[in-house]
Amino acid sequence: MKPAPFKYHAPATVDAMVALLAEFGDDGKVIAGGQSLVPTMNFRLARPGCLFDLNGVTALDFLRAEGGKLRIGALARHAAFHRAVVDGPLGRLLADVAQHIGHYPIRQRGTFCGSVAHADPASEWCVVAATLEAEIFARSSASERMIKGGEYFLGTFSTQLRPDELLTEIRLPLLDDSWHTGFYEFSRRAGDFAISMTLAALRIESDKVVDARLGIGGVEGRPRRILEAEAALIGAAPDARAFAEAADIVSRAVDPMNDPHATAAYRRDLVRATTLRALERAVAR
Repeated sequence: MKPAPFKYHAPATVDAMVALLAEFGDDGKVIAGGQSLVPTMNFRLARPGCLFDLNGVTALDFLRAEGGKLRIGALARHAAFHRAVVDGPLGRLLADVAQHIGHYPIRQRGTFCGSVAHADPASEWCVVAATLEAEIFARSSASERMIKGGEYFLGTFSTQLRPDELLTEIRLPLLDDSWHTGFYEFSRRAGDFAISMTLAALRIESDKVVDARLGIGGVEGRPRRILEAEAALIGAAPDARAFAEAADIVSRAVDPMNDPHATAAYRRDLVRATTLRALERAVAR
């Protein structure tokens, strides 16, 4: 199928983009990689009256460490993360996560920020943003604001972004060597959407977990941290017993989706396994 008719705009600056969003935002969509938007337009599930092409806004094509954060511009592609973009645990984690995103051609065009803006509950970068409490910057013609990763996601394809706002960049905290990270995803085939995935980040000192981040995706309508499981890990030794307890807490805490890919009961059992494996991978590094 072909998309419904639309008007096309290709601004060259952020100011020009947000001006267009102020004028047409309710009837428009921003496109960067288009790996999610274009298929839905072709099936006419999405029918924007205007398309705003971000690719000419070269000021948003950046990826750099600065001020204790990894700054990811809105045009940074998935493929940039095939190798560690920063030293240490964060760089290794992002390179690990990137290999699970779709297929190679998708990673060449799709963007980190576009994935977070789209807010598919099975998106790997959305789990990263929620678990690591990313700082998500949104710009309109009137102002700029920062939204915390834990507050940004509202539900399936639903976020705190307003129609007149452009997601310009995402900042992730750099992790020192006391942090240990692990990621585990289950999907039917390579490149398929995740049915369950877990990201674990543990800060370990003197053989004890002194801080923890544990986030899930693909299970509920939005990615989120499981705070009860994090609390159970803090103060414990990073061993099989503590990990099994945390995995059980996650399984009880979630409200799983029931869809053609998996039943709610299956997802509840599966998230226990993905959590346990993510934790085991974290300490195996």
